[in-house]
Amino acid sequence: MDTKEWTVRIALTEAGDDTSAQATLTTAKGEQVTGTGRARRNPADPSKPVIGDELAASRALADLAHHLAVIANHDISESAAESPPPTRSW
Repeated sequence: MDTKEWTVRIALTEAGDDTSAQATLTTAKGEQVTGTGRARRNPADPSKPVIGDELAASRALADLAHHLAVIANHDISESAAESPPPTRSW
């Protein structure tokens, strides 16, 4: 059995009522994939910065997941193109 570890780092930046997040996945080989997310507090809502952090981080992680799915689909397509068609043996 082979165990791999990937690390995801989330950086949050707050500017007034806006929060931005960047989620970066780093593989064991050092490859990186990044997703981004933003949140903006409605002026009518109470000021609770942790909520903006949570929303922005969740959106960054969702964007990261989308990027990973696109990469995986591309890799599947390339792999299928490289494989010879199956042969039938009777």
